[in-house]
Amino acid sequence: MVGLCLVVLSRVFYLQIIQYETYASLGEENSIRQEFVSPARGLIYDRYGTLIVDNEPIFSITVTPSNFDEGKIPLLASLLQVPDSVIGIRIDEAQRYSWYRTSPLLTDVDFETFSLIQENIWQLPGIGHQIESKRHYPTDMIASHIFGYLREADRQDYEKSEDLRLGDKIGKSGLEMIYENSLRGDLGVEFLKVNAYGQSLGNYEGERSGRNPVQGANIITTIDAELQAFVEDLMQDKIGAVVAMDPNTGEILSLVSSPHYDVTRLAGRLDRDYWVQINSDTTRPLFNRAISSRQPPGSTFKPLMGIIGLHLGYVTPETEIKNTGGYRRGRLYRDIAPLGDYDLEKAITYSSNTYFYALMDRMSTQGDFNNWSNLVKDFGLGVPNGIDLPSSTTGIIPDSSYMDRRFGRRQWGLGDLINLGIGQGVISVSPLQVAQMTSSIANGGFRIKPHLVHSTQESDGTVRYTPTVHEKISWVKDEYLEVVKSGMKGVVQEGSGRLYAKTEIIDLAGKTGTAENPHGFSHGWFTSFAPYDNPEIVVTVFLENAGFASTSAAPIASLVLEKYLTREINRPYTYNYVKNWVPKEDNSQEVAE
Repeated sequence: MVGLCLVVLSRVFYLQIIQYETYASLGEENSIRQEFVSPARGLIYDRYGTLIVDNEPIFSITVTPSNFDEGKIPLLASLLQVPDSVIGIRIDEAQRYSWYRTSPLLTDVDFETFSLIQENIWQLPGIGHQIESKRHYPTDMIASHIFGYLREADRQDYEKSEDLRLGDKIGKSGLEMIYENSLRGDLGVEFLKVNAYGQSLGNYEGERSGRNPVQGANIITTIDAELQAFVEDLMQDKIGAVVAMDPNTGEILSLVSSPHYDVTRLAGRLDRDYWVQINSDTTRPLFNRAISSRQPPGSTFKPLMGIIGLHLGYVTPETEIKNTGGYRRGRLYRDIAPLGDYDLEKAITYSSNTYFYALMDRMSTQGDFNNWSNLVKDFGLGVPNGIDLPSSTTGIIPDSSYMDRRFGRRQWGLGDLINLGIGQGVISVSPLQVAQMTSSIANGGFRIKPHLVHSTQESDGTVRYTPTVHEKISWVKDEYLEVVKSGMKGVVQEGSGRLYAKTEIIDLAGKTGTAENPHGFSHGWFTSFAPYDNPEIVVTVFLENAGFASTSAAPIASLVLEKYLTREINRPYTYNYVKNWVPKEDNSQEVAE
């Protein structure tokens, strides 16, 4: 016994005295844990400085796998009121990420659950908590397709970035995705004293010093929050999109895709039932129709056809083409405009298909089809528009190479091209692209780049502005635009837009378009700008399966123009009509309006 005691005492002496410096530092390592501190995500404001996205605090339960006893999974699952399997999966993910780093186990737990965990923390080695944040939306606007949502980074995400950890949330759509690097900020570091169970005993006061997190940059958008909420109200229970933009700068004032999804239910912990519901919804609420939908533009394309026809010399403002009920070229292409002679201005006002069939016929037979395609693309159709949102479509503006790929070499002909003159056939665009085209008509022939962010403001005060694009389309002359704009004004004053778009309050111009739909009711388009002499806003409305645009899309656009320019609505009859509107006539076999 004496010999055994001497051996033990000798070992103690060796460890405590001779090897003190070595083991003291190792012991300190075991009692100190490095933790990362998440930065506050940047805030989002509208164009007038109204806060539209901020953060609110939430409790998150964490785990350090090296200290956790997996035999405690049933107790932990019971306290958190989730299945054992969910805890097991999360523990496994944390172990694969790191045995020694703290990882989030369950986010956005309520205070009652958090309190239960704290009361039983002595039974749960390796379990801790963090106060984090989730997105909060303090205004009446929904704007789910603008903001987007945050989701936990997956393994591929954090393996690609040194700044991401397991459980970090990153933008997966909308502005949250495009401006992720700016909004996220920089991680902070702190050192904590921990006990043998891995539980925090407070901050470590020693020579090691952490660093404070750096808040993400704030974003100032171009959105008018009041207008956005108003447009969302008008589009309730409808399927389609509205784009309102400044034609001189490309700033998006409102962008609505309907139906939308409830972005608040995707903040914090994922509502899995809701996620399954919106992914299986046949109306596709996650699909951003404003920028991703590809549809024939119908007669909204006719003003651009007129500009190209004038430029290429196939017509003059005085050229007249007779409408006898249709245009015959091998077969009869129907026209529902009144019979008679039409010059360009009148053809736009009353939407004569015959005029634009004949114009497209001349361009095609004279070998200008590819030239036509290039000129159309100068107005933003069929090419990337560069908007700061994901999944924007380029649409389809065909040329001969496209037709060869689509139908086969020498397998297409004039009959496949004539319909392009009225915005039908193998042509497709998004509502944003039609708004971009209309902006170039309204602003005097300048190409603009649509964007949603005006500037970003870093935490150190640095401000970065989004550059605007305002490039003259070299071949567009003022005289081309004047006749076309006059025809668009006639649409509202005398043509199909007079029923619900005409108003004495504002001087506006526009063009209806009813695009054929082989699967049901036609789609309704209306694109417009105001005031006529000095345009400040362009509004494009697209409604799926809505029937004639004059009674579906046009009244929505006129109300949006009125709201933006006067900040009030003085036509309650029109507002009530829009709110209670349902398509009443199946005109799917009619030609574009």
